[in-house]
Amino acid sequence: MNQNITCLGIESSCDDTAASVVSVSPSQAEILSSVVFGQTNLHQHFGGVVPEIAARAHAERIDVAVKDALHQANLGLKDCDLIAVTAGPGLIGGVMSGVMFAKGLSASQNIPLIGVNHLAGHALTPRLTDNIAFPYLMLLVSGGHCQFLIVHGPDSFERLGGTIDDAPGEAFDKTARILGLPQPGGPAVESFAKTGDPNRFKLPRPLMDQPGFDLSFSGLKTALMRAKSEITKPDNTIQSSDISDLCASFQLAVSDVLTEKSRRALNHYKTFSSDVPTFAVAGGVAANQALRSSLEKLCEQSEVRFCAPPLNLCTDNAAMIAFAGAIQFRMGNKSGLDFVARPRWPLDTSQPSMLGSGKKGPKA
Repeated sequence: MNQNITCLGIESSCDDTAASVVSVSPSQAEILSSVVFGQTNLHQHFGGVVPEIAARAHAERIDVAVKDALHQANLGLKDCDLIAVTAGPGLIGGVMSGVMFAKGLSASQNIPLIGVNHLAGHALTPRLTDNIAFPYLMLLVSGGHCQFLIVHGPDSFERLGGTIDDAPGEAFDKTARILGLPQPGGPAVESFAKTGDPNRFKLPRPLMDQPGFDLSFSGLKTALMRAKSEITKPDNTIQSSDISDLCASFQLAVSDVLTEKSRRALNHYKTFSSDVPTFAVAGGVAANQALRSSLEKLCEQSEVRFCAPPLNLCTDNAAMIAFAGAIQFRMGNKSGLDFVARPRWPLDTSQPSMLGSGKKGPKA
C-alpha cells in the first residue's frame, strides 16, 4: 500500500474530546485539522476527572468535534480512507463513547475502521512530528501512565520500566489537591513553582538508590503532605509563598527522578541504538517546561538527539490517533465492528504487568 491515506482520528479516553484529519504518505504526514474540546470547567470543582461526567460530555460533543475537524480540513467524510479511534486504555465510559460513534460512522459510510492503543498514539507522536528513525527511546509520561519504551517499530514496543504506583501526572494532580490549587494539577503546580524555592523542602527521590528503570511517586506525594502540615498555621492556612516553595520542591523532585532514570535508560539504549540515537518524550507531563529543560540538558551531555512534540501534541489529541491508525492500516491491519473498548491495554504484552492484573486484564 503506497498511496496517501487520509484518516479521521477520534480520541475520548479521558477528559478531552478530540477529532483530527491527518494525511499520511509513505514518507511524511500532515495534520490537516485538529480539534480538542476540554472539560476542565466540568471537573474543576470535584478535584479531578469524574468518569461519568466525562463520558456524558464525550457523547454530547464527539459529533461536533468530528464535524469541525472535517470542516477545518475542507473535506467530507467520504474523502476519508480510514477512521481511527482510541479503543483503550482509558476511562471506559469515555472510550466506549468514541468507539461506538466511530463504529456508527464506519458502518453507515462503509469506511474501514481501526481501534488504536492510546499509548501507541503517544509513543509514535515523534514519528508524526519529526519522522525520527527506529529504534528510539521513549519516555511516555502522562496523567495515568509513565514508562520507558524502546520503540522498535510501529507495533513493537519494549518496556524497560515504569511507575510501580502513581504516574507523575496523577502525583501532580494530587499535589494540587493537597495544596488547594485548581485542576488540572500539572499546569497549576508548574505555575506556582516558577516563583518558589525548589531547595526549601527536602523531599525524597523514590527508588533513586535502586537499580533499574522503575519509578515511584506515591511516597513523594505523602512527603509533601507532611511538609505542608508542618507549616500550616493554627487557622489551617498557609502563605502563598509556602505553596510556591512546596510546588517548586515537588517539581524538582519529580524532575530529578525522571532525569536520573532517563540517564540509565539512555545508557542501556545506546548499546544497540541506530546511528542517530534519539530520546523522545510524550504525554501530558511532557508539557512541563522544567522537566523538558532537564531532559534536554541530559541529552546534550549524552550526545543524543532530543525530541519533544509541540505542547498541543503532548496532551491528549486525535492527530496522534489518526497517525497511529494510518500506520497500522498501511501494515495491513484493521478492525471489525466487533472490537471492544478496553480500559486496560499494555503496549508490551510480553512482560508481566507492573501494576497488577484483574478481570479486565493487565493494567500496564
